[in-house]
Amino acid sequence: MYSENDTLSIIFQNNQILSGVLGEFNSNLNELEKLTETKLYFRGNSIIIKNSNGKNEIIKNSIIFLVEQYKNNGSIEKKDIVSSLNKFMVNENSKNENQKIEYIIKTPKTSVIPRSERQKKYVRALKESDIIISAGPAGTGKTFLAVAVALTMLLEKKIERIILSRPAVEAGERLGFLPGDMREKVDPYLRPLYDSLYDLYDYEKIQKRIEVGDIEIAPLAFMRGRTLKNSFAILDEAQNATDTQIKMFLTRIGENSKIIINGDPSQIDLPNKSMSGLARSKKILGGFKEISVVDFDHTDVVRHPLVSKIVKAYSDQNNNE
Repeated sequence: MYSENDTLSIIFQNNQILSGVLGEFNSNLNELEKLTETKLYFRGNSIIIKNSNGKNEIIKNSIIFLVEQYKNNGSIEKKDIVSSLNKFMVNENSKNENQKIEYIIKTPKTSVIPRSERQKKYVRALKESDIIISAGPAGTGKTFLAVAVALTMLLEKKIERIILSRPAVEAGERLGFLPGDMREKVDPYLRPLYDSLYDLYDYEKIQKRIEVGDIEIAPLAFMRGRTLKNSFAILDEAQNATDTQIKMFLTRIGENSKIIINGDPSQIDLPNKSMSGLARSKKILGGFKEISVVDFDHTDVVRHPLVSKIVKAYSDQNNNE
């Protein structure tokens, strides 16, 4: 890498990685050029950036991020380009050429990389804290990152089982009248958790883990009276759990266990929104050093770029009403 007359060249030693970063018909480079309003050129084994020194550094770091993404996953998507820019736009004066991607979660099917500072904070909390409470809009990675960390801990034998739970508000928490066995009753409500598992691990292996009890489906209404040892328990959609239910779930924690409470305060389905216990749990427990609280917002959304805009638009409208 060298810089001259506001021009920065990034030299690649590996042509396969260079091709991956460029994308088919240079589509990734064109997208990066459009998003940053910067002239980018591909010449030989180099990508040449021409802008101000500060902007050059942002784009350089963005390209380094995309190199790591390609090395870990073998592909680069449009959302990765957006995330790479969001990651470095916040610090235009950064001069650290050796900046590394931290907290990579390696799973059998893919490597998961936190794409914002709050996601990094969340992953750090998932690894270091006994209880984590996270709140924020859809698409911020709360569920996916928690499942990824849980799966790696299970495969590394740091825990004995993963417990997936969620309030079945749509069924009024009364599951007995629904057809099928317990798993068939609650599967529709836990589909997002299953989807995350299938993205990270082979379908057949997940089914086998479920059959032997390494991965357990435990409706929130059926958690009372249990003690969770050597477990990683995730309560998803916690905005639909009452104060009493969240307290009950948190007090299940046993030796060598973690409990994760995830929810989106803007999507409460309870008959009375004031019944939601998510916000109160953050307020009551936020001061405990063993408990981490992470709040996400629309800037952390890693789905389609429009999701972030939609979340922000609704938030702004609610604040103005």
